[in-house]
This record gives sequence, structure tokens and C-alpha cells, in this order.
Amino acid sequence: MRQFRNCVTNACLFVVTTACVVPALAQSEPLKGAAAFGDWHADRPGVSRLIRPEDLPKPGATPSSAKFPQIVRRPLSLFPQVPAGFTIELFADGLSGPRQMRVAPNGDIFISETGPGRIRVLRAADGSSKPSSNEIYANGLHQPFGMAFFPSGNNPQWVYVAETDRVVRFAYNSGDLTASQKPETVVAQLAHGFGHSTRDIAFTAGDNRMLVSVGSESNAAEGMREPPGGLPSWIDKHRLGASWGSETDRADVLAFDPDGKNPGVFATGIRNCVGLAVHPKTGDAYCSTNERDGLGDNLVPDYVTRVREGAFYGWPWYYIGGNEDPHHSGQRPDLKEKVTIPDVLLQPHSASLGLTFYAGNAFPAEYSGDGFAAEHGSWNRSKRTGYKVIRIRIKDGVPTGEYEDFVTGFMVSDSEVWGRPVGVAVAHDGALLISEDGNGTIWRVTH
Repeated sequence: MRQFRNCVTNACLFVVTTACVVPALAQSEPLKGAAAFGDWHADRPGVSRLIRPEDLPKPGATPSSAKFPQIVRRPLSLFPQVPAGFTIELFADGLSGPRQMRVAPNGDIFISETGPGRIRVLRAADGSSKPSSNEIYANGLHQPFGMAFFPSGNNPQWVYVAETDRVVRFAYNSGDLTASQKPETVVAQLAHGFGHSTRDIAFTAGDNRMLVSVGSESNAAEGMREPPGGLPSWIDKHRLGASWGSETDRADVLAFDPDGKNPGVFATGIRNCVGLAVHPKTGDAYCSTNERDGLGDNLVPDYVTRVREGAFYGWPWYYIGGNEDPHHSGQRPDLKEKVTIPDVLLQPHSASLGLTFYAGNAFPAEYSGDGFAAEHGSWNRSKRTGYKVIRIRIKDGVPTGEYEDFVTGFMVSDSEVWGRPVGVAVAHDGALLISEDGNGTIWRVTH
């Protein structure tokens, strides 16, 4: 039921409820300039932002901050907030750090629990607000995160899993709730160790290539020196903007044949592409990206962008176009005019993670093809940002640069948070599913 006593910006007080519905804002123009950066106090479903490269402050305009959140249990008076016309309800709880999610063609929901090293499967009938089955599909994995079904369509034969150091696949028959065989290794070695550990995976349109995202080892490659053999030789033999040493094949999207052969680098300079997805209509590959720290509260914007083969997105020498990172002053003038600017700039330090595109038919028509990204939330900003799910606006197959708060309300106070969104997925019935690893829950948004 949707009876409630009061619904305010940061809290919902309920008699009996499963949702907090917030009236849509009459916002004729997105927030721009300094107002677009903001913090969690301004967040509300319907708030739209447009951050442009020319809006960025200078490095060090504000001090860098370390402000880790205190994770608390969700107060019973607090519920996530959604736009008017939508309802959100608790779908599953008691999970152990649920991270990425993928939905099988038959509707089963695969969830990576990275810490315990396992993949869980939830089954729910279309329209059901609770799963009827909850099984461990596979365990004994090494920090699993991304998953993908192959081939595409209604009868995949494999479930691919991206662990932090390799890619494996499990033989799959529709409806399997547990793996029938041991995993087969597809990519035996991915760069790993220190630094970013998540690896996501997606197949290009037509299933011809497998893309795997690998984040950087460091914040901004502060200790990276001359490449082996010298810079001219390195430039001649590697992709535009490729890094070296312990950052070799990191801060990249890699490409392979579906069986793991013919490895290569698809795109470079993407510090940490946590969410990797292919748009169902255009076939464009996208990254939901965490950018670097240490340059102030409002640098560097996280982003969601199309990823073009052969493109270089700046890390570590530049950011958001030809803005030079002060850690690398004067080191790579050859790259300044060759940086691809991301499509959608997000509030800096939001920690943008999971990404999906709406291909269901249960939301209003204007949502078709738009993206949803999970913002895990800042730990490195004096005033918190993130801790929400955003809608990426796409028109005629191209991101407009604007994004909109879609689900908010995971914050309790300036210091306490109960929810940290990670994964987003479209359920078989068109509902939007959201995982969060603060309290180990999954939420279900319907219209």
C-alpha cells in the first residue's frame, strides 16, 4: 500500500508503506555551473544537472578531503525516494555485499557477492515483489564482479564471470540455479594486485567481441616514469595514451574474441570503468567511470560515456579534455589535443558504478533507451555527493549531457548513510532493480 503521513526531502514517515513518492519537480532547466556540483542536501527525484567542461574549477581550488561514511542500519522511518508515478519496495535483504547484477533471459537475477567470492541467483515471477528462490550459483571465485550471458538472445549457453584476475565461464542451461560444471578459463590473466579490483564484462552487438574493463592500480600514476625503451618507442608500438609499468593494460577497456583469443586494447585512459554496458539500440559500448582524487572537492568529475575503439580519455596525464593533471605537468604535450571528452559529466567523487539501459516496456515511453547508473557515494569530498541512482538522458541515440536524480534517500545525515547503490538491472517484467552493499539489500522500482 502507499498510504503515508508525510514525505519530505530526507525522510519519509510511514503508517504502512513500501515507497516514498516525491512529486516531480517543475524544473525547466537543469542546474548548471556551480549549482550543478552541489551535494546530497539538494538531491531529489527530478533534479537535473548539466556539468560542462568549462564549469570545472582549477586544481586545488578547494582542499582535498577524506570523509568516510559511517554505515548504519536503515532507520525504519527512511525509505528511498522515487518520482511521482513510481513505487519502490524492498525486494531482497540479508545479502552479503551484493554488487553487480545481470538478468537472464528467463528472468533469473544473477548477483555477484564480491567479498565472499560467489554468484547468487534470485528467482521471482513477473510482477512479484519477493523472490521465490535464493540459491548460490557458484562460489570459490576470486573477487567476482561483472557477468554476461553468451550468446545473446533467449538461449545463452554460457555465463561469463569477470574475476579480479581472470575471466571464466560456466556452461549454462536456461533455468540453472546452480552451476552444473566447474568453470572454464577464458582469459587466464588480467592485470591485478593493488588498486581497483572490479572487472566488468560485456559483449559487443553481434557477439563478435568480448569487452573487459580493468581499473588503474593507482590514483593518477604519480610514480610512473619513463617507459621501457623510451617514450618514442612506446608510442610507436602501443595504443594512443597507453600507460606502462604496473599500469600496463590498466585504466583500459580490453577486447578479446568470445573464447579469449586475440587480446587487444579497445580504449585507454579510463581510470576505472566500473560499469560496462552496451546500448541495446545503438550498439555503443559505455563506461560508468570513477575519476581521480586529490585535486579538490569539485575535481575530477566522474562520468558516463560512450567508449570509442582507439579513443583515449585522458588518464593519467589529462582529464575532461586537455586539462593537464598537475602531477604530470609537461610530460605528454603530444596527447593534449587527442583526449576524447566524456559524454556525461557527473558530480565529482560520486563513485559511479553499475550501469544499464532501459529496454523494458513498463516505464513511460520517454524512458526507453535511457541509462541508469548507481552512484556509490563519496568518501573524498567535504560535502557528500552520490548515494543515489541517476537517469542518463539519451536523445536520438546520443547522450544529451544531462542527468537526473531518479532514486535518492540513502543518506541519514552528513556523517551516516544506510545505502550505497552498486548495481542496476532491468527485470524481466520491466521493473528496475537496485543493489546496495551498505545493508545488503536489493530494491525494486515499478511504475
